[in-house]
Amino acid sequence: MQNDFEVTERDYFKEPLSEAEIREMAALVGIDQIFARRSPSLKQMGLASQDLSEDEMVNLMLQEPKLVRRPLIRVGDRVFTGGSSSVLDSVVAAAS
Repeated sequence: MQNDFEVTERDYFKEPLSEAEIREMAALVGIDQIFARRSPSLKQMGLASQDLSEDEMVNLMLQEPKLVRRPLIRVGDRVFTGGSSSVLDSVVAAAS
């Protein structure tokens, strides 16, 4: 069976997420699901081992889009992160 989806692609580096968008997605899935804690950028900033508050994570994602986990897929009021086949299967199921 073939599913038809309307997909809107966004390059976070050319069109960064706003604070409101980050907070909205964080409210849906939790900030830890959208913050790229393993990003080399966080290590370069000397913050990889620090406990960060939600506000600190939001501010860091606003300053450095590499700290937003990718891909970030939104289907209605659900947010999925990562490109593994299990995540993509969940996206397809949510959109059907």
